[in-house]
Formats: sequence, structure tokens, C-alpha cells
Amino acid sequence: MIRTSGKTSTRRHFLQTTGAVAATLSAVGRPYPLSAQSPKALRFIAESDLRSLDPIWTTAYITNNYGYMVYDTLFALDSSFTPRPQMVERWTESADHLMYNFTLRGGLKWHDGEQVRPEDCIASLQRWMSRDVLGQSMAQAVAEMKPIGRQDFSIELKQPFPLLLEGLAKNATSAPFMMPERVAKTPGNQQITESIGSGPFKFVRSEWVPGNKAVFIKNEEYVPRRETPDWGSGAKIVKFDRVEWLYIPDSSTAANALVAGEVDWLQQVPTDLVPLLQSRKGVTVRKLDPLGYVGVLKFNHLQPPFNNEKVRQAVLQVVDQRDYMNVVAGDQANWRTCHSYYACGTPISTEVGAEAFSSSRDYAKARQLVAESGYKGEPAVVLDASDQPIAHGQALVTADLLKKIGINVDLQTMDWATVTSRRVSREPTERGGWSIYFTYTAATDTSPAVNTSLRANGTGGSFGWPTNEKVEELRARWLAAPTLDERKRLGGEIQTEAFRFVSYIPTGQFQIPTAHRDNLEGIIGAPSLFMWNVDRK
Repeated sequence: MIRTSGKTSTRRHFLQTTGAVAATLSAVGRPYPLSAQSPKALRFIAESDLRSLDPIWTTAYITNNYGYMVYDTLFALDSSFTPRPQMVERWTESADHLMYNFTLRGGLKWHDGEQVRPEDCIASLQRWMSRDVLGQSMAQAVAEMKPIGRQDFSIELKQPFPLLLEGLAKNATSAPFMMPERVAKTPGNQQITESIGSGPFKFVRSEWVPGNKAVFIKNEEYVPRRETPDWGSGAKIVKFDRVEWLYIPDSSTAANALVAGEVDWLQQVPTDLVPLLQSRKGVTVRKLDPLGYVGVLKFNHLQPPFNNEKVRQAVLQVVDQRDYMNVVAGDQANWRTCHSYYACGTPISTEVGAEAFSSSRDYAKARQLVAESGYKGEPAVVLDASDQPIAHGQALVTADLLKKIGINVDLQTMDWATVTSRRVSREPTERGGWSIYFTYTAATDTSPAVNTSLRANGTGGSFGWPTNEKVEELRARWLAAPTLDERKRLGGEIQTEAFRFVSYIPTGQFQIPTAHRDNLEGIIGAPSLFMWNVDRK
């Protein structure tokens, strides 16, 4: 097993960074001095730097979290995966499942004071459908969307689309956030820069410093729903006047800031620092997301050596998720093996078709498959994002496995920003291409409807570009399936074929602990970051 180094030095650094805390917080700004006029402020160290303000254009989790602060959605999923109305007051569905009518809640306003109109929602859905994998499938079923008066609009379908409400309530990345029509008319492949939503917070553009901090203030005109908060659904009641997102990339400095009481909440705690924070008075370490994330090993299906099915199958023969999770998530309380393309704990999770993956690894069979493939020693360029512990740990484990089965490994270390620019290349490795890269995805992003890595539509799909007509045909049937039982059955067929040709490899399911001061309460445990309902005792 590969083990990452530096744990002892990390702990030592944690104990020795008081000066760094002061310097860093001086750069991002000190808390407001206490006075009767001081705004009630929450200081939060975010998982990464907020660079994009367009949650439709990018799938970055940080921008999606920003989206839930600023925007609202027509529907939202609760903890039972049931779509609940959010901006919608009521809706009807025709007996033939081809016509839906929606009435918006009264009093919905954009942050610039304008009324939310049906035209805004239609334009927002059109833009979302141009980018999102589920939205694109939904668009194929839509015949027409049109406004009806000041608060109503309709969606007419060409054929039934059973996941319509689930699409409108989609959680995690690329949620269908509502925007003013003039903003939503921006082409999907063009990034918006305005920040005008109707959500519970307003973004303070004048205080945004990329690489440093982002600031939000309470939207005083937001009218919450009356239902109890449950994941993204229900009442969004803001209890702070101001929320500051700070970017502190050094995890030890960030942890010390929390211990010192300079900040209220640290979104993600590296596994090495969990025991140290647990031992500190005034700090609570917990897991908010009940499902967590899934590690992802992605192959480049266009270039040697992984354009050959047998070489991909060889790697599958030797992957043991325990090796990956020990490095990525540490204590076994933080992870589980899950031999499924659909995260364990989600409604359609199954291990059907995963027998080769879930059984004991077989190096001899893997080497035989490599030999049968006709592999000629081409270098496998493994992209290693050294500044992202989850991606970095997966890269180290994989490089070791590839060498053991006779693959010529070229481990190239870089930062995550470089990985994201390299992964778009379809060029051969000698011209800046790649063979394998690593990421992770929210467990709620793993069904056939939204799992971009499972798509097998070639260069029309996501990075890696697998092609498999059977998977795509089964996915179309899955989207049209009228019942959960039928989706479970078809999900098993999709998975069987996807594991046969090895679209990608899930490396395990894990949770990332969060830490906050003991005096915070009301934090909602969910797959996405929700900052309404949070209060200080």
C-alpha cells in the first residue's frame, strides 16, 4: 500500500502556526469589532477558492455552493430524495403525463428588486438544459415551455419524462438555479459575471477578492417557505447578517484559525488533522453529508494504452478500494467500499455486474490481459494533482498498481488547475495529452441520469470520452422508465455493460469531516452546503 508522507510534520505545523494565522487573517480581514452596530457575521473557511460566479457554466462544487447562497430553485430534494416545491406554490400534471402547469409563489423578487416572472424561469431552464447532462435529456422530451399570466407557466412534453420533477429539483452540481431572463439568455457556453438571484443571500461583489474571500449578506426581502428545512427543501431562514467565505489553502493555518476562535467553521478537515481538532476545547468535528463522495479513476478512451478494453480490464482486476480509501480518507469510520457505479445508500445502488471488481484482485490475470492487448510499452501519463489530497492519494496508489502489471508509468505532478486544463486535451500523450486523471463526485451525482462519467457518447461526453452504444441505449430506457423498480433493473444492466468495458473505476465512498465552533447550531446535514438555518448560541 502507498502511504502519503508528511503526517508528523503536518501535526507539528499545526502546533506552530500562530503567527501564520495572524498574518493570513490580517490579509483576509479581521472580524468586526463588537458593538451594538456590528453585523452578526459568520466566518467560514471554504473548501477552495471561488473563481467562477456561474453555477451552470461550471461543475465546480465551490460555485454550486455559491449558487445555493444566491439563487433559488423551483423544486428541491429532501432527505428521502423526494422533490418538494420551493419557488413553486402548486403544480398540476395531466393524466397522460405530457402537460405540467406551475404557479410561482407570491412575492418572489430578484436581488435588484424586480419581480420574478415565468419568463425568467423558462429562460433559466433553457440555459440549464443546454449544459447539464440530465437537462439535455429532458430537453429532448420538451415540446414547449410558455408563460401563462404573471405567475404561471407550463411545460408541454413530446413524450412522458418521469424524471421531470427530479430534474427541476436536482441537487449537487449544475442545479437548475433560477436567474433573471436577461442573464439567463446568456449562451450556456459563455460564463456569466452578474450575481442577481432571488435566494436567501446577496453576493457583495465589491468585497469579492478571488484567492482571498467572498462576502454574502442576508437578503432582507426573501420570504422563506413554512416547512421544516430538509436538505435543500423547506424554510431557508437566514440568521446571520453577513457570511464571509475565506480561502486559506494551508490546512494547518486554517485549523489553527478555528481553534483560536478567529473563524467559526472549517468546511473540510484533512484526515490527519481530525484527531487534533477533536482534542481541542470549543471545537466540534462532525460529518454533515450522510452519503459523502465517490473517488473516480478516469481513463482516456481515445489514446493508448487505455483505448484498449483489455488494458482497462487489467486495471480493474487489481484495484482494491481499501488501498485508495486508506490513503484518501484514513480512519475506516470515514469510508466504505462500494462496488457500484451508483453510490451506496442511493435508491438504485446495486453490485450487479461488478463481480470482477468486487472479488479478490488477480495480478496474474491482469498481466495476461495486458499481454493479450498487444500493449507496446506506450507511456501511461498519470496526472497527479499534488495540491488536492484526494486526487493526489489516488494517483500514488494507481501508479504503483500500473507498474506491478507491466504498464510504463509517467506520473506527472502538477496543481489541480493544470489538471483541469490538461484533461480537455484529446491529443496523444507526447503532445500534452493524458492517460488517467482522478477526481471525486458527490454520491447524489452517480445515477445514470446525472453521472457524466458513466455517459458513453464519445466525444460528446465528458473527459475520457468512452463510447458504448449499448450503455447509451439502456440509459435512454432508464430515463423513460416509469417506476423505481424498473430503473433498478435497468440500472443493473447499465452497470453490467459499463463494468465489462470499464468506463471508469470508482475507488471507494468516503465522507469529508467538517469542524466548527461549539457555539454554532442548526447546520443542515446534506450532500450540498446550505448556510441558512445556521445560528450562534
